[in-house]
Order: sequence, then structure tokens, then C-alpha cells
Amino acid sequence: MSTAAAITACAGYPYGLGQGGSERGFSKLTLIGAAALLILLLTYAGVAVGTIPGLRLDRAGIALLGGAAMIAIGALSLEDAYRAISFDTITLLLGMMIVVAHLKVSGAFRALGAVAIEHAHAPFMLLVMVTLLTGVLSAFLVNDAICLVLAPIVVHVTRVINRNPVPYLIATATASNCGSVATITGNPQNMVIGALSGISYPAFSAALAPVALFGLVAVVVIVRIVYRAEFARNAELSPEVYRGRMLPGQVLKAVVVCIGLAIAFFAGVPVAKAALIGGAVLLVTRAIKPARIYREIDGPLLFMFAGLFIVVAGAEKTLLTPDIIASAKGLGLDDVWRLSGFTAVLSNIMSNVPAVLALRPFIPGLEDPERAWLVVAMSSTLAGNFTLLGSVANLIVAEHARVSGTPLSFAAFFKVGLPLTLVTLLAGTAWLALGF
Repeated sequence: MSTAAAITACAGYPYGLGQGGSERGFSKLTLIGAAALLILLLTYAGVAVGTIPGLRLDRAGIALLGGAAMIAIGALSLEDAYRAISFDTITLLLGMMIVVAHLKVSGAFRALGAVAIEHAHAPFMLLVMVTLLTGVLSAFLVNDAICLVLAPIVVHVTRVINRNPVPYLIATATASNCGSVATITGNPQNMVIGALSGISYPAFSAALAPVALFGLVAVVVIVRIVYRAEFARNAELSPEVYRGRMLPGQVLKAVVVCIGLAIAFFAGVPVAKAALIGGAVLLVTRAIKPARIYREIDGPLLFMFAGLFIVVAGAEKTLLTPDIIASAKGLGLDDVWRLSGFTAVLSNIMSNVPAVLALRPFIPGLEDPERAWLVVAMSSTLAGNFTLLGSVANLIVAEHARVSGTPLSFAAFFKVGLPLTLVTLLAGTAWLALGF
């Protein structure tokens, strides 16, 4: 068999010499493969940067454009594109968005934040409360949404008590990333991994909850050391949180649904199914207009996921032959330390969700796929603390800081992010390498 025919046969594409085709058929294959590679690179570059110069496309638009381009060049049929989208991931994310939106609109988050923060009567205790509150909520709910809710509360409280908001805002962002490591529902990349890997919710949490807990402790310690001047000025604090309007009946219903979801997740109910049912139940209300809930749903994120699934599937079908996938073993990704480092670097180059999807074709062929997926989940999330641009949660907190007139600089964040990322990645990788 010629080289051309071998490549074509491995690719499994219906054109080419290996399938009784002609030289013209092989040319078509290579052209589609080259086009798919270009689309993949441009899409990932656009998603990483967040825009395309001269256009108003955002990340969602770029991902959808990339997916449509894959279909247009014939890398995937429309039916294949439908099958490429992980609707378990989309459904889980949508359901959790509805739950979080209801908690926010009903006033539950403000009430919980008030109870926690108003009991912090010293700067260090305020740091601990902010870190624990953010981390625990991010462990079960989507961390980006938690930052949207808590960042304004932190800004308000620190302004009222005349403290430097920067260390507390950094703690909010980094704790949301660390806490979200613990569960499949903690962040979008974990949701993708949960759907792709088939790892159960209890098994995932048993493996990574200790890493999340260590991360929260590390946040408190490192922020305390880096911003020691803030905590050296000890004082008796009486923080007050603006609670706004609260709907007690809706808060109670949301809490009951959240408890039910937690029980369902740990009982082995498919997480997407449980989240969708829980979200739908919360929509049944006379007190809150559905439009208020819908406004809180991050539709562009759902579109971005759908587009990226199609782009990756198109590239996988046209470019990744069995030989190429097998050659990934030469990278040594079976080694937990190497996989962790590779994932962390990739996540900081292209963002964590695209990095997870880029690694998807290679994980099943590794010696221990379940452990590999856990490493990818841990590393892609904790790597988000490296810089201010490392995760959406960081950017949300930074934007609230900017709007409030207390900007959070890249350098200020990096002073905490660098040591925190190194310490937590080392600890998390060691934990998984030793077999947790």
C-alpha cells in the first residue's frame, strides 16, 4: 500500500486511493484536511483572544462560525455535527444556570453572603469567610456565576469598612477556581469531562474534593502573606451587607431544590437529568417572571460549547488517524506529572474548555483514562489562577473591580496567582499520582 493510501485508510475518509478512489480523490482529502486544520487553528486562536480584529464577533460567534465552516467544507455532515455536540454537557450547564439564576433573583445569595460576612469581625476572618463562602458555593454551582454574585458584595463590604478590596477580590476569584475543582458541576470544563469520561459524581468528588480543600487553605495563606500589610492593620470590623429584597418562599424552594440536586448527584442520578428537572421545577412560580431568570442565563456560553464540539469533531475526523492518536503515547501523557503540566500550559494558551476538548481524542487511549481525566480536570482548573486572564471567573471579578473604581491589576493578581498555581498544581498532581 502506498503512503497516500495508508494515510487515507487510517483516516477512514471515503475518498482516496485506499478505497478504490483516484489521485483526484486523495487531493480532495488533503484539501479538506488542510482546510479543517486551518479552521481549527483560527477558531482556537479567536476563542483564546476573544475577538477577531475588524469584526464584532465574540467567543461564541467565533466558535459557531468555526463549526459552520467545518460543515461547509465537508469535514462533517450536518447529522455528524448534531452527534458531535455533547447535549449532556449543554443540558447540565443550562439546568445549573437556571438554578443559580433563581438563587440570585430570589435574594438567596445576598442573604447567605450577609450572614457569613457580617460575622467576620477582623480582616483575617473576613478573608477566611470570603474564601470559604466562594469556594463552597463554587464547588456545587457554576463558579463563574458565583463570582458574578459575590464580587459586588465584596466590593461593597470593603468600601463600607474602609479596607483595601484587592486581596479580598483576589481571594474571591482564586477561591472560586479552587473550590470548583471538587465536583462535576463546579465549572464548565468539569461538566465537559463528566460527560465525556462517564466518571460518576461521587467518584469525581472523592478524588478531587481534597485538592479543592487544600486549594482554599492555600488561598488564605498566600493572600495573607502577599498582602501582610492589609492584615497587619488589625481592627474590629462591623461589616454590613446590603441585602436588598428577598423572597423567602422562593429562597426556601431554591434551597430545597439544591439539597435535592446534591442528593440526586451523589445517589448516581445522571447529572444532566437531575439539573434539568431541578431547573424546570424552579421555573414554576408566581413570584418571579421567567424573563428575569432567562436574562441570567449565559446563552453565548452554550453557543460557544456547541460550536467548539463541532470544530473539534471535524478536526478529529479529518486529521486524527489511529496512527497519530497512537503516536501521542510518545508524549508520555500516561505520566500524571507530564499530563498535568501539559494541560496547565495548554489551558493558559487557549483557555481551559478548548484545552479539554483538544485533549479529548487522546485520553481514551491512555493506560488509565479515568485518572487521566481527573488530572485534566484538576490541572485545567487550577491553571486558571496563574494570571488574571487565566479564567472567566478572574475576568468577572476584575470587571467588577474596574467598574467600582478599584481596578485589579495584572501584577497584583500575579503576585498571588503564581505561587498559588504552583503550590496547588504540585499538591493536586502528587495526590492523583499517589492514587488518592
